[in-house]
Amino acid sequence: MASRPYALTVLAADPDRLGLFWRDLLGEHDVPIPLVFTKADLPRQGLNQIHFHLTSYTATQQENVDRALSLGATHLDVGQLPDEDHVVLADPEGNEFCVIESTNNWLAGTGFLGEVAADGTREVGLFWSAALDWPLVHDEDGETAIRTPDGRMLIAWGGPPLNDKSARNKMHLVLVTTDDLDDEVQRLVALGATEVGRSGDAVELADPDGNEFWLRPA
Repeated sequence: MASRPYALTVLAADPDRLGLFWRDLLGEHDVPIPLVFTKADLPRQGLNQIHFHLTSYTATQQENVDRALSLGATHLDVGQLPDEDHVVLADPEGNEFCVIESTNNWLAGTGFLGEVAADGTREVGLFWSAALDWPLVHDEDGETAIRTPDGRMLIAWGGPPLNDKSARNKMHLVLVTTDDLDDEVQRLVALGATEVGRSGDAVELADPDGNEFWLRPA
């Protein structure tokens, strides 16, 4: 049996404040992978390896932008072009996220947190599809995407060229398994992961692009 996501951990200088922002913005009922906020003082160095795409299917894009701004978000310039339809914002700790226009068909059928958009190679997309046993729904020109089994969210990787990687990503997945822990580690390593270290009954690994994630018993 494949591992399954337990949480997406977000490292934050003020986890209580950042957690409150995202709880109020997303609502607890519409998050396919729970977000967990953990204390860590990491300086911001360029763009994050992961950022969120929020949809505008149940409220207008401007309503979603206005609500995010009222909760503490700010506009962010990451080099987007004037004619691009999405709106780039930053949360209270500067983590970028996008509010996607309602005419976007790529995220049709997803929830408010429609996509986890990641910087990554084709190889890492194939790895995560196999690791989680989630269907690969896009594989073109180095870009890949997988979809949750219930269809409510995508995880997508943009392909090369990749951004410069900082010492540790601001966000990482935590997986759980009901199988023997060492057997599951071996399976993930066979798929292309690397074991980094252990802490108690949790194992830190890195995917084929070197992005850290954790595995622990369910």
